[in-house]
Amino acid sequence: MPLPISRRTATVTLAALLLLGGCATDGSVSQTKPIPPLNAENGVALKGHDPVAYFSAGKPMSGQAGIEHRWRGLTWRFASVANRDAFAAEPERYAPQFGGYCAFAISRGYIADIDPAAWAVERGKLYLNNNAFAHQLWEVDRPGNIAAGERNWPLVPKLPVVGG
Repeated sequence: MPLPISRRTATVTLAALLLLGGCATDGSVSQTKPIPPLNAENGVALKGHDPVAYFSAGKPMSGQAGIEHRWRGLTWRFASVANRDAFAAEPERYAPQFGGYCAFAISRGYIADIDPAAWAVERGKLYLNNNAFAHQLWEVDRPGNIAAGERNWPLVPKLPVVGG
């Protein structure tokens, strides 16, 4: 039996879907200006959160400035030395998909920042979203949104990676 929702919630959700496009885009993006291939603030990835913690602790955790690893020109922070070492051994396994940009936005063909608390691990991969609402919309069709994001992400123009 479907859960009852308020008329206001239904109206806001419908309006958002209409504004954002009711379905994922099919291999088209609105982004024309190149972006950094990895989302970062002041050279720090994932807003300072530990990417391994999403897998090992099952929740977002802030990293510590003293426990860091450089990868692809950015500083990645970790809650523990063990998490740092796991990331250093297999960064592609733990790094967020779509360069750490909002998975829902990428599935719709545009770029948005992320909230580290709006996340999911699906088939061993980390996906982040802009906020709780974008995450809820992404969850409506998780497999379809992932597939659309995988088609769209390579089409987004990216700046060259600087550093290692």
